[in-house]
Amino acid sequence: MLFRSDPGHNGASAASPEIINAQVPNGRGGTKPCNTTGTSTDAGYPEHALTWALAQHVQVLLAQQGATVILTRPDDAGVGPCVDQRAATGNTANADAVVSIHGDGGPVGGQGFHVAYSDPPLNLTQSGPSVRLADVMRDALVRAHFTPSTYVGVSGLNPREDLAGLNLSTRPAVLVECANMRNPSDAAAVSSNTGRSGYAQGIADGIEDFLATG
Repeated sequence: MLFRSDPGHNGASAASPEIINAQVPNGRGGTKPCNTTGTSTDAGYPEHALTWALAQHVQVLLAQQGATVILTRPDDAGVGPCVDQRAATGNTANADAVVSIHGDGGPVGGQGFHVAYSDPPLNLTQSGPSVRLADVMRDALVRAHFTPSTYVGVSGLNPREDLAGLNLSTRPAVLVECANMRNPSDAAAVSSNTGRSGYAQGIADGIEDFLATG
């Protein structure tokens, strides 16, 4: 089993706007910025640190099951990589599954996670396996006692056409917005070791379930 884990953003991206604002292909004939700096909780816990912590934990959990896990960045102190490069990592490796890990910056009153996939699909993988991966990942996070988003998508699923990393993927790929980091309850969960462990276990379970039912 080969899995690509994509921790969103990066720790030094904010200091390099000339890099992260450069235009790259969006997968639908246009362009978009290389990357963004991400969001944070009101207390200052940044999304890039959350996604790095979760990716490392998921890597350990899947390695215990015999999986090979490729991370799209080696640490939380760099810039990028750009969204098109992140997609290329999974494509080149022929990954069995690709999960981009994020935290959202939604309305304060909104709570919960959602799983995005590329829609309208641009290839057969996006129209079939990626949708199934999204469904399985949503179900795993619900079993882990996390709440589907109350402010975006439907029942924890959010089909999108604007996410270049998903549009450019030829492998089963989803993007998980684990929580709304602007919501006090969600912020408390992502800021605690217990909460992060729960998210990591839910993501790892979702990947294992997807591969087991493939």
